[in-house]
Amino acid sequence: MRKTTVSLRTLALLGAGLALAPQAAFAQSTADEGDLIDNADVEDSTPVIIVTAQGRAQELADVPVAISAVSAETLANSGTTDIRELNQVAPSLLVSSTGNEANGSARIRGIGTVGDNPGLESSVAVFVDGVYRSRSGNALSELGPLERVEILRGPQGTLGGRNSSAGMINIYTAAPSFAFEGHASASYGNFDAIRVEAGVNAPLSDSVAARIDGVYFQRDGFYTDVVNDTKVNDRDRYLVRAQALFEPNDALSFRLVGDYSKKDEACCAATFVQPDFAPLARVSPGFDPFAYPLSGSPALTSTGNAIPNVLLGLGQNPAALTQSTFDRNIYVTPGRSYDGETEDWGVSGELNWDFGNVNLTSITGYRQYSNNQGSDTDYTQVDILYRAPGPNAGAREFKTFTQELRLNGTAFNDRLDWLVGGYYANEKLETRDNLRFGNDYGTFVSCRIAIAVNPALVNTGAQDCLGANRALLDGTVTGTPAFGPATPLVLAGLTNLSNVNDLGGTGDVYNQTSNNFALFTHNIFHITDTLDLTLGLRYTNETKDFDAAFSNDNVICPQNRALLSGLLATPLAGLAGGLIALSCQGNSTSELDGVSISDSRDEDEFTGTAILSWKPIDDLLVYGSYSRGYKAGGFNLDRSALGNPVTFNVANIDPASLQFAEETVKAYELGLKFSQRKWSVSLAAFRQEFENFQLNTFNGSVFLVQNINGCKTDLGGLDGDASAATGACDPDDVTAGVVSQGFEFETSLSPVRDLTMTMGITHADTRYADNVVGSDSGEPLDPALRLLPGDNLSNAPQWVATSSLTWTPPIGDSGMAGLFFVNARMTSDYNTGSDLLYGKEQDGFFLVNARLGLTGIADRFSIEGWAQNLFDVDYSQVAFNTPFVAPQQTYSAFLAEPRTYGVTLRAEF
Repeated sequence: MRKTTVSLRTLALLGAGLALAPQAAFAQSTADEGDLIDNADVEDSTPVIIVTAQGRAQELADVPVAISAVSAETLANSGTTDIRELNQVAPSLLVSSTGNEANGSARIRGIGTVGDNPGLESSVAVFVDGVYRSRSGNALSELGPLERVEILRGPQGTLGGRNSSAGMINIYTAAPSFAFEGHASASYGNFDAIRVEAGVNAPLSDSVAARIDGVYFQRDGFYTDVVNDTKVNDRDRYLVRAQALFEPNDALSFRLVGDYSKKDEACCAATFVQPDFAPLARVSPGFDPFAYPLSGSPALTSTGNAIPNVLLGLGQNPAALTQSTFDRNIYVTPGRSYDGETEDWGVSGELNWDFGNVNLTSITGYRQYSNNQGSDTDYTQVDILYRAPGPNAGAREFKTFTQELRLNGTAFNDRLDWLVGGYYANEKLETRDNLRFGNDYGTFVSCRIAIAVNPALVNTGAQDCLGANRALLDGTVTGTPAFGPATPLVLAGLTNLSNVNDLGGTGDVYNQTSNNFALFTHNIFHITDTLDLTLGLRYTNETKDFDAAFSNDNVICPQNRALLSGLLATPLAGLAGGLIALSCQGNSTSELDGVSISDSRDEDEFTGTAILSWKPIDDLLVYGSYSRGYKAGGFNLDRSALGNPVTFNVANIDPASLQFAEETVKAYELGLKFSQRKWSVSLAAFRQEFENFQLNTFNGSVFLVQNINGCKTDLGGLDGDASAATGACDPDDVTAGVVSQGFEFETSLSPVRDLTMTMGITHADTRYADNVVGSDSGEPLDPALRLLPGDNLSNAPQWVATSSLTWTPPIGDSGMAGLFFVNARMTSDYNTGSDLLYGKEQDGFFLVNARLGLTGIADRFSIEGWAQNLFDVDYSQVAFNTPFVAPQQTYSAFLAEPRTYGVTLRAEF
């Protein structure tokens, strides 16, 4: 079992983070859900913070749940324009993206859902103006002007909206008001970045106000595609949002919101991982994953690795194999492209009606989201795998209708604050894929076979990678066929394999319709003036109907299956199985052409929460809570999960093999919140136990989806071996497979009016059980996940500290003020790969954003200079197995953004 410890370097980074000054984690908002309450009699007081985390407007200090609330001012100063940038202001949150921005994944306390498969819902739900976004990646677009963001930690569901197992991100955009005003800003930065934002708000009558905002952002890419002379990971996007607010009287209001956004960008490139990425001595003492033969497999650049010679022989530029991980030159197959398009639009209406002793809230939303993205899917200059850009390139489309109704009020002389409601969501998901083997695939994988037989036989100039060396195997030279009587079959199979070129998917289509219906209640009993009991309950019914239709022109797969299946029961089973597997990789076979399958699932779950909170003094709140959370099961939208390609039988397709079970969690929390005029602090200790944790991982060939559970019985290391048949657990001994426990600390200090300091620290020990199985029935863990037992989850650093300092000193008596803002995020070491393979570890790092400027110039203008990732820190979002290139030891990485900087001019009227 591998244990992760906090290094001296990590502690030093943590100390640096604390010394810098605390990070903004608290909002400045009002009882009207957003604006500052003016304490006019106390010049240097801390503003009252109002949130709606419990479905009611409450002071943050009185809410007995773990929540970070971030104000519009802090978001603007930190340069937050999409949810990824919330990382810098919320220590318990980590948002990342991988091969497609639609795959964006949010994690809270180390728990989240890897987003490469849209069949998996997000453990962290995202709402914008109360409307659910079907996946976290759907919110990876420009957000426009914001009012605030609330980040709730732990399972959610009894207050309305979509249920979630790990947390929730609530984004509140700037709403219309009954005052004429406008804003405009223009920014220019490195990489030729141009960002323009503007909007106007106007009262149309005494009861109607309207607002329209727009954003346009264009920037060159961070990667240079040397072969095709283009940029990748660029920005070319815009957003338009129009709103109307109707308030005919004090008791009734209705807000109508419509928005449209589009992205036309090339995303997402990756580079080869080299030893500069992750020195692992502190994680696995004495283990160097790049040192051969200690690692068990030679490194990419090692002379002991035959793969580089094959790549070079097939046209790979040597620079790609020797440059640093963080050199952003990429060498893509000529003519291949990462071009893609995303459209996202929707309309929503929120009605609030005060009947005197009862309040009605209704939120109705309809959204459409579509994304497609071409890719050179092997990330090399050799043409192994690709998706041609277009409407079928890894495409996903969501059409989502949601309706939420809530009634809340008080009873028994205000001793009971009650809330009841219902929620309905209809989600139609369609994914389309055109993943194909490239023009060099046949020769490349034939070389893989040749290497396994005898590396000296490799001839990359021959289509079958043997050429004249074939005579050394068929017996022409030696007189003895290398594989006995089966030699003609093996060589014929190799010839067939070498012809798997530009074949594969021609348009697989997956459809899933989900209906989510829920009833919920959330009630606060004021037992005494200082003691409250909160009880919440939710019933959820989730149904999913699934169908898929396959189109494929890979005729080589069935040919090799028929030719070589007879050898699977002989000593040549490994070689024959390799030839079949590489011919049919991912179940890409013409046997599926025209085949359709369908299935459905139905779930019923009760979830809830119980909280006991006490205010021994007015400024202090102490609470303890228990919650049970739930995330729906579903279908793995990937044909590779239909079975082993070596033994695949189309006649026996079982669509049930695509199903995965619902994820549940039991969460315990103890916390306190102390708030006074000049400073506030919150502290929470938590433990979360997940059963049927939904894990999606790429093993270098296919995506695996497994429900991770633990076993009370010691499996004796059989869950960590290379066998899929060992490590089973008695179903009666199956227990939670993932536990996240630790503490969170947040504080805000405003010693004088113009100075604010905030800080947050999260320690989350988020790890798998010591004994791990792959289902709630105790099935053995897939061998690709053999490193999971006892280790931390991917992208789950044990320590994160965030801090900020905001200083806005007045300059003269003209209303002009200075702006000095700096924030930082310290992250300890973590593994970026969901299979936790060595070499995917990310060293701890320290990020700093800064903004310096003058505001209130002529009472309406400001100028600001800014920098994101000020010290140009190199780090990776995710490292992964480079497809087909080498077993375990060759990785690629999706890099995070380098330093960006620029200047912004603003005007308000």
